[in-house]
Amino acid sequence: MKTIFADTFYWVALINNRDDWHEKAIEMTRKLQQVTIVTTDEVFIEVFNNLSAYGMSVRRKTLQVIRGLQNNPQILVIPQTHQTFQSGLDLYQNRPDKDYSLTDCISMQTMRQMNINEILTHDKHFTQEGFFILFQNIELQY
Repeated sequence: MKTIFADTFYWVALINNRDDWHEKAIEMTRKLQQVTIVTTDEVFIEVFNNLSAYGMSVRRKTLQVIRGLQNNPQILVIPQTHQTFQSGLDLYQNRPDKDYSLTDCISMQTMRQMNINEILTHDKHFTQEGFFILFQNIELQY
């Protein structure tokens, strides 16, 4: 079974009905029925942080979705550890010319360790590290 990584961008777009990328995220999800999706605790923290100001209903929905993902056999959530933090911190330190977030660095290191090349995101930082972003050629229609 194919394995891809899911970034904060994807989960936020999927959860938040008001997100510009919501419909594209749903469309992408339909195509991923036979795929194992990997993400991390750190990505989930970023999702909660991103959606925390959207009101009680979005906060509730976020919690419900994340809890469901934690119990979904198609989703592999890599737990946060001191080692994953340090690995991400090392990449962060080694890329002073980039504006990567620490969470992105942890995700990139996780992807490398698991030999994952594709990521559900629109974040161009991942292409700078040699990863293929799956929302790369999708443009919004207004």
